[in-house]
Amino acid sequence: MPLLIAALAIIGLLAGYALWLWRQVWQRQRQQQAQDRQQRERLGEDLRILASSLLDGQLPMIEGAIRIKVLIDNYDTTLSQSAHSAVFHSLYAATADVPTHAAWQALSAEERTQYRSRFAAMEREHGEALRTAAKWLLEQRLG
Repeated sequence: MPLLIAALAIIGLLAGYALWLWRQVWQRQRQQQAQDRQQRERLGEDLRILASSLLDGQLPMIEGAIRIKVLIDNYDTTLSQSAHSAVFHSLYAATADVPTHAAWQALSAEERTQYRSRFAAMEREHGEALRTAAKWLLEQRLG
């Protein structure tokens, strides 16, 4: 009988410990979900700001397209794969070879002018589609 009581006590302690561990797992899952929700809200707000800034002319079209493409990929793959997002992907791919940051600064004035001329041509070619895509993005329920 004492052995049975000891066994039941050990089983009870192990069950209590298992329950405590599961509660920690559930708490971490809730925290992760809250962080994911907050990140999604931030990305949604950033997408709204970028789309609005692009439409208002506060953000260069090519730069806006690149930034939106990167954010939309991280925000929602369904939105990213939508036909409306194709212009973001197209401009991103078309500018993949453009140097950035220090490499841009290291370019000669002539090289920068060539890139800027290329950007202007892309803006003329894709400007309307880009504005339409930015308007579409603002109509989505982001966040």
